[in-house]
Amino acid sequence: MASISIRESIRWLPDPASEPTSTVVLTSPGRRFVDIRILSDVAAAGGEVPAAGLDWAFAGYSHSEARDGARHCVWRHFVDSRSTVADGVADEGVMFPAEGGRALETGRMVNPATGRETDYEEVWVDEDPQGSRCVVLELKNDERSERGMVVCLGGYCQGVVRKGEAFALERWQRVEGDGWKRVAYIGVLGLPCGEAMKGTGLVVGGTVECEGRVWNVVEVCDL
Repeated sequence: MASISIRESIRWLPDPASEPTSTVVLTSPGRRFVDIRILSDVAAAGGEVPAAGLDWAFAGYSHSEARDGARHCVWRHFVDSRSTVADGVADEGVMFPAEGGRALETGRMVNPATGRETDYEEVWVDEDPQGSRCVVLELKNDERSERGMVVCLGGYCQGVVRKGEAFALERWQRVEGDGWKRVAYIGVLGLPCGEAMKGTGLVVGGTVECEGRVWNVVEVCDL
């Protein structure tokens, strides 16, 4: 099931909840996702994001299963802004239904402010992507240290790419009456977000070329 998840708050126990970022996670029906977290004031300004303005960005594959009225979720990273080698990096959390159709995620991970593993709570709200098209493009060329993923879903398109030490991301939003706008980006590596947003002629098993890098079309579907 596809989802557009927007984080409303994070709480590092026992501190109070807050939301220092603009965090959007796009997840395809095939459970591929792109998760981009930009500091709120930087995201509000739009345009190029300075290195200090990025909290975290990563992409990969998710899995969940029902357990005792909740869902245990695992997000395995394929590309990560914090690591040149994402293999083996994974997050785990437990999702509980919350008030107003929201979801409460609980778990334990490293608090970047302290560098220590800490219990956390995150509150998420989902936007309904039904009636939209989902396109997923994936780059994997480990001989050239190149990996990337683009997910276009509903009114959002997000992509991340890494080539060795170089990392780049883009976030696009569709503005009513004004079309697609690139609202945030980092780095100079090209991403095929334009092709994903157009979707013209894309079929699963096909390819898209961007700056000499060949991206695979891994998902195309109408929701």
